[in-house]
Amino acid sequence: MIEELEIKDLGVIAQTTLPLGPGFTTITGETGAGKTMVVTALSLLMGARSDSSLVRSGAAQARIGGVIGRLNIPAVAALVDEAGGEIEEGELLLSRTVRAEGASRATVGGVRAPASVLSQLAQHLFCLHGQSDQLRLRSQTEQRETLDRFGGSAIGEALTKYISAYERLSALQQEVSEIAENRAARCREAEQLRAEINEISAVDPQENETAEVTALVEKLAHAEQLRAAVAGAANALSGDDSGADSVDALSILSIAIEQVREGAHIDSTLADSLNELESVLAQTQSVARDLFAYGADLEAGGPAELAAAQQRLADLKQLERNYGPELSDVLAYFAAANDRLLLLDQDDDRLAILESELNTAREDHAAAATELSELRSTAAARLSQLVTAELKHLALPEAALEISVAPREAGSHGADEVLFLLRSHQGATPAPLARAASGGELSRIMLAIEVVLAGTDPVPTFVFDEIDAGIGGAAAIEVGRRLKKLSQTAQVIVVTHLPQVAAFADNHLRVLKDSAGGYTESSCQQLVGEEREKEIARLLSGLTDSDSAREHARELLDMGVSNL
Repeated sequence: MIEELEIKDLGVIAQTTLPLGPGFTTITGETGAGKTMVVTALSLLMGARSDSSLVRSGAAQARIGGVIGRLNIPAVAALVDEAGGEIEEGELLLSRTVRAEGASRATVGGVRAPASVLSQLAQHLFCLHGQSDQLRLRSQTEQRETLDRFGGSAIGEALTKYISAYERLSALQQEVSEIAENRAARCREAEQLRAEINEISAVDPQENETAEVTALVEKLAHAEQLRAAVAGAANALSGDDSGADSVDALSILSIAIEQVREGAHIDSTLADSLNELESVLAQTQSVARDLFAYGADLEAGGPAELAAAQQRLADLKQLERNYGPELSDVLAYFAAANDRLLLLDQDDDRLAILESELNTAREDHAAAATELSELRSTAAARLSQLVTAELKHLALPEAALEISVAPREAGSHGADEVLFLLRSHQGATPAPLARAASGGELSRIMLAIEVVLAGTDPVPTFVFDEIDAGIGGAAAIEVGRRLKKLSQTAQVIVVTHLPQVAAFADNHLRVLKDSAGGYTESSCQQLVGEEREKEIARLLSGLTDSDSAREHARELLDMGVSNL
């Protein structure tokens, strides 16, 4: 539960701390005082979208901090731990900051975290109802989700099973439809792929071959220049031994070696120089042999080899133009085309397999849909009974809620049309909630549903923003009484303008507006004793010092304490 809520620079609220705690807390105040900002603060703490316009004029940022106490929810502990935060002695600190320039940040358990973490935590900690939520109850989606929530884990598991079966069936149907409806196109695609694969296979390109063949063409095209250069270099290293005046490198090195060898007989320190010269001679002889061999290879080539290399390069370049731009792209396309062709050639076999899988998927889907429908029908009867009983305590003694679960075309959430019907009095024809319920009736129906759900799907904290809209008198007293009952198993926080509701609260907070100095600022005050009596009187008549209003206020407060 929320033990304390701190608000700073949010809307008209400059700075205030709301002591909350267990039981039933009511929040009252004059119109425009800032009661809505309290609900907005709670919404932000639950991960709602931030809005820089909420920052109080002149302030750099708005900040909301909350102390969540008495925590013993494993799912919450897991989320906090995953975010890197800590729960200390059963208390969790949450905060949300909204900057005037639009940025927002949150902290969970003392560490920064995305606002989405607050939203995930809120699912386990809070249930907030505003007037828009009452209107949402008129939608069939909200009605179905409410019924499923009441059904608990049984419906939850059945719905998960159904969704899995539905998605499997949809995927198989889509694949069968794609193959069957596009059969001609797939055949044309297969033929085109076959021709392209044959074209690439005929050339049989190898990795990096374009560069290699390009180099070969360049070499063969300049064979004469290469032969002349290599021959000159080879002769310079190792000339024709028949010549009397030969002065090639090998001859010169041989002479040098002989001279140094004679010197080494006299001085051994020349041995290192002799070894180096002999090594140079061996390397020079090796280079000379390589050059003579290179020249011999060039002689063996010729125009035929050049023509073949040029044709090979042309074939590779054509493939690159068709499937490139690089040869690596051609090879990648070749592999992908083979895989795709294999799939297309298996259409007939695949269709047979899919039809078999589809029959099984249809059976699984039908079974899952039937199971879900049966569970929803059972839950609908039970929820109708319990909510109708609650309505009798909310000044709707003849009203009854009937929940219809009828077959419909299967969708992503089942094959049921869930519809909430209201029978306003005995003998009346049940009509859809969206048409039959007034604003006040809708408020009480929603409260009745929450009271019932609290017994099957407990939430630590309920927040109601003017749930009593559209009602008054005896109905308002019954709403206060049921909120009091709900607070026996959960924390209940209610923003209200009705004294009949506020009188049942265990904790009464008033939002005060101060317009001194030309600026409007609001804060919050906890009311007890005479101050609370005055506030109830103000809610009753607009007067705080009227004896009759004060007497009526005391009567309401006494009733709130003694009569549940």
